[in-house]
Amino acid sequence: MKNTFRSAILSGIAVAIAGWGYLAYPNIIGAVLFSFGLLTVVNYKLKLYTGTAGFIPLKYEDGRSRWLRAIGELLIILLANITGCLLVSLLARMSPIELGESAQRILESRLAIGPIRAGLLAIGCGFIMTTVVTFAREGKPLALLFGVPLFINCGFPHCLADAFYYMTVPTGYTMAHITEVALLYPCLVIGNFIGCNLYRFIAPKE
Repeated sequence: MKNTFRSAILSGIAVAIAGWGYLAYPNIIGAVLFSFGLLTVVNYKLKLYTGTAGFIPLKYEDGRSRWLRAIGELLIILLANITGCLLVSLLARMSPIELGESAQRILESRLAIGPIRAGLLAIGCGFIMTTVVTFAREGKPLALLFGVPLFINCGFPHCLADAFYYMTVPTGYTMAHITEVALLYPCLVIGNFIGCNLYRFIAPKE
């Protein structure tokens, strides 16, 4: 479990650095640069919430359910991912590049549509994430360069990228909307989880 936590922290760092690139260039260039995060996660075989949720084993070989155990491990990965994002967000505040304004615009757009709609949109990101990771595991990493810009340009929230963005927003704005953020974020996490497992819910393998 210790190795899983460390791997997940590094995974969060990789995603946050990729998010840093997107905040610096909040356009199609930044969206492509964001692919660095997932390429790093896949290459080093790190533990990322959205790269793991669609692959968690749900049964033992004897058929007993592993659901609760798998969810527990996934929540630990999520916590460690957020920790990695926090570390990078602290560094981002020292950057001469103005990142806070870009991050605030993203948070404002999430709050404007509300937690339910944002959570539903997050399903799209989860589906794309599991799909491109599946391609990458089959030796087709080029899919990452299409999938990542796709979910960004579609406005599908990624719960770890958003965690970095929210922690990079000027503190005063975040604290003024802390209740709304507290309602919003779990919806993104749940939406991503549903999307990551959409293929198993709709078209499970025999």
